[in-house]
Amino acid sequence: MSFSIKPLDMTTWPHFAALVERHNGVWGGCWCMAFHAKGVGAAGNRDAKQALVREGRAHAALVFDGPACVGWCQFGPTAELPRIKHYRAYREGLVALPDWRITCFFSDKAFRGKGVAAAALAGALVEIACLGGGTVESYPEDTEARAAAGAFLHNGTLAMFEAQGSSHNRQIGKHRWVVKKTVAAGGD
Repeated sequence: MSFSIKPLDMTTWPHFAALVERHNGVWGGCWCMAFHAKGVGAAGNRDAKQALVREGRAHAALVFDGPACVGWCQFGPTAELPRIKHYRAYREGLVALPDWRITCFFSDKAFRGKGVAAAALAGALVEIACLGGGTVESYPEDTEARAAAGAFLHNGTLAMFEAQGSSHNRQIGKHRWVVKKTVAAGGD
């Protein structure tokens, strides 16, 4: 499939919101707020996310199939996305915080298994380059030799990150790894 990528901002907010609303707020009303500083809860997450977008403190590469947003990859500076899963294990091996974190992916149910997450990751890396580049870190799952439901792979797969040039250096969960890549500044 051929997708286009656009950054999350107030011009693309209606498309992002429509996708989230089609999926009942995503993961119990998360609205992609779980990795920001402590949220306000499902009832207030929509408004809180919109406020962050308006203030330029929420980043995502949105994937479009024609006019419809069909997925995204959330990324941001570490201070913008301070929360991650398996934080205790992560902290034990921490040498230095990255400049950027990629914290979650979401794909429309009708588009799962069609490359939306890979397109979103590539788009996020381009956006990071346009925003100055730096070290990028994420926490995907290794799905090799095991079945994993795509709907629950909110951090993507290790293979997807490796295909984009990330290297993994340590494990922080049963199937979760820390991956890193340095992205050069560039872009428009």
